[in-house]
Amino acid sequence: MILELADIRIQPGQQAAFDEAIERGVRTVIAKAKGFQGFKVNKGVESPERYILQIFWETLENHTVDFRQSPAFADWRAIVGPFFAQPPQVEHFTLVAKS
Repeated sequence: MILELADIRIQPGQQAAFDEAIERGVRTVIAKAKGFQGFKVNKGVESPERYILQIFWETLENHTVDFRQSPAFADWRAIVGPFFAQPPQVEHFTLVAKS
């Protein structure tokens, strides 16, 4: 399993609208993608314009090829992109240990 970690910064004062948009975008667009395994969204306490989106994929290519190179990626960005203060920082991780 691959963890996609996206560090998202949104424009000030848009938290309530973005809360709805990010969940709707994941559930209606990303959740239908090949290899999608689940997600989590967290909002910053000290920095309420900062969000951490975690998406679990079966393989790296499910995200980087199957999703990012599909029309669904444009659909996703149309939902959440207008809120971005800057492009999200995205990295991928593999699990080392868990409790």
